[in-house]
Amino acid sequence: MTQPIVRLILTFTALVALTGCNTMQAHRSPTTGPANQYDAVIVDAETGSTLGLEALADRLADTDVVVVGEYHGHHASHLLQARLQQALYARNPRQILTMEQFNLDHQDALDAYLADQTGETEMIEDAQAWDNYRGSYRPLVEFARQQQLPVVAANAPADIVRCIGRQGSAYLDTLPDQQRAMLPEQAFLDTPAYRNKFVEAISGSHGAEQTDLSGRLLNTYQAQLLRDNTMASRILTALEAHPGHQVLHTTGTFHSEQRLGTVAALEQRAQGLTISVISPVELAPFEGALPVAENRHKGDYLYFILPLPTEFRDPERQRSAMQKRFSQRPDTRCE
Repeated sequence: MTQPIVRLILTFTALVALTGCNTMQAHRSPTTGPANQYDAVIVDAETGSTLGLEALADRLADTDVVVVGEYHGHHASHLLQARLQQALYARNPRQILTMEQFNLDHQDALDAYLADQTGETEMIEDAQAWDNYRGSYRPLVEFARQQQLPVVAANAPADIVRCIGRQGSAYLDTLPDQQRAMLPEQAFLDTPAYRNKFVEAISGSHGAEQTDLSGRLLNTYQAQLLRDNTMASRILTALEAHPGHQVLHTTGTFHSEQRLGTVAALEQRAQGLTISVISPVELAPFEGALPVAENRHKGDYLYFILPLPTEFRDPERQRSAMQKRFSQRPDTRCE
């Protein structure tokens, strides 16, 4: 399994503060890659032409939902999200920020902070914000708070996701009515392409068929679908509550690239919605033109970024670290 997929599915890493970088504005030639860990080269996936951030915002100004995929903890992903948020707001101040990074059962805690009823540390604790919130997502939430914009906790409750991963989709039938009502009625909509992508990412097998999903792997996939469908449902609910607004949605790129996952769930629920997907591509050392052709299927727009440093080169230390991370997860009871 590649390191980007491991980061997307298994762990969330810390990030330094997103400050002081102007390189993303510059127009670059198609043969010039990102200059540093904050830099991103934005490309129109269809034409292969590079864009500055302002030109990208111009193109997205009338789009209903703008989905910016990220590699969790990557400096360039989070800087692009924060700057695009402001650029889109300048073109349409009727904006909603929806975030995978907060679970819907913590919406009240998030709202209390946005209303200046609690402080940031209180919100981080009460909303169980991700460990890298201050370095990665603070700029997004603070801009929304300053402009009095809605911020939607879009992800499914973590304990329910964990229990689906253990017991499968039938676990939803055991929930109290109030808890079940928070989740979408159709909680496991998917597509064959997403199934195959998931199996390939988890197991490393190529060209896997739908029938390969069974047992714990099927449960894990259904937990993934619950996240995707919940995010799609929350986005649509936000648009219904705020007609004429534009949604900026931040999410791990596995949930959105190739217009799969959350994007496919959105399209199945609201076929008339205009959705633009912006996907990251980690750029290995290269010579010649940017590898647009082999990556254009990932999104309407691509942003090329440098890979994060390798976490481990010692397999034993990697296994030990992963075991430690999972042992620190809350002990959820699925009864």
